[in-house]
Amino acid sequence: MPEFTARFASPAEIAGWDAHVTANPNGGNLLQSEAFAEVKSDYGWKPLYLVYESSDYRSYNLVLEKSFPVLGRLWYLIKGPDAADVADIRAMMTATVGLIKRARLNVFAVKIEPDIVDGARARAVLADAGLVKTFNLQPNDSTAILDISPEENQLLRNLHSRGRNAVRRALREGVEVRQVEPTEQNLTSMYVLMAGTIAEKGSTQIRDYGYYRRFWNGFIGRGQGRLYFVYEDNRPSVGAFVINYGNKGTYKDGGSLQKRSQYGDSHLVQWVAINAIKELGVTEYDFCGTPPADRLKDPSHPHHGLGMFKTSFTKTVTDFVGCYDLAVRPLTYKAWTVAGERLFRQLYTRRTGKQFY
Repeated sequence: MPEFTARFASPAEIAGWDAHVTANPNGGNLLQSEAFAEVKSDYGWKPLYLVYESSDYRSYNLVLEKSFPVLGRLWYLIKGPDAADVADIRAMMTATVGLIKRARLNVFAVKIEPDIVDGARARAVLADAGLVKTFNLQPNDSTAILDISPEENQLLRNLHSRGRNAVRRALREGVEVRQVEPTEQNLTSMYVLMAGTIAEKGSTQIRDYGYYRRFWNGFIGRGQGRLYFVYEDNRPSVGAFVINYGNKGTYKDGGSLQKRSQYGDSHLVQWVAINAIKELGVTEYDFCGTPPADRLKDPSHPHHGLGMFKTSFTKTVTDFVGCYDLAVRPLTYKAWTVAGERLFRQLYTRRTGKQFY
């Protein structure tokens, strides 16, 4: 098992951050990106840039830091650390605690959510490293991932029959998908479609428009994001925001009118987006959120409908290990879990109207 050191990235490394992250063992994650770090810096988090080094490899990871009166600082390694194997995480956490203590950073806990596939071995290794399972934060801790490396005809044949048939029918019936510019009108239309879809499903989990505007423009401005619409009666009826980050594509945001006449339009949006980002060297496509594999067909799950749509492209659901906490100062961490986290989340939301994480 390799030993790791932990340090903060140099200014030169931060300047080329995305290139470093996408060279990580698992190719990084869009939530570790430069664009995302900029968004979170306006929403109560301080971005830090952490580098793990061993004799075998180097891993670059975004850390989001929040400070709390009396308690100290919380570190959130969003979608990290990026490790070649779950067994490496123990050494990475040891190195993290060493850095925190040497630099006297007053961090009481480190929250991680590595893109490690869930399973008995992974859970045992993480528990043995002193990590405590906590509630998941990201929508794609369970998700559908499609291998898009085959050529177009073979890729179409590889789709689940429901998705393949919907794409073919939409093509036959002349459904048109357009990539559009991030004008204020288009971004507003996209937000309206998202908000309507979420309201229809009985959920209130949507951030403010300013958050999405900053997020979408940040990725589009770096050549890492694309916005697609289908139109009916001269207005957007289906929208999708898709990200290309390294060799990974992600269907990050989407929405649609509930009453539409064009069959297969939402499937065709995905098909067009997938084939476009393939030209950029993307080889896998994350549909970004489904129910866990063991609840995929459970109609009571709040993401049941999304899961059915996304697994109409690929039957496979991948469950990642999700969030784990490492207590750097156990007594302070206990105070955080008993009351502190709930209190500070309520205060932040009440004060700002925004989501805490």
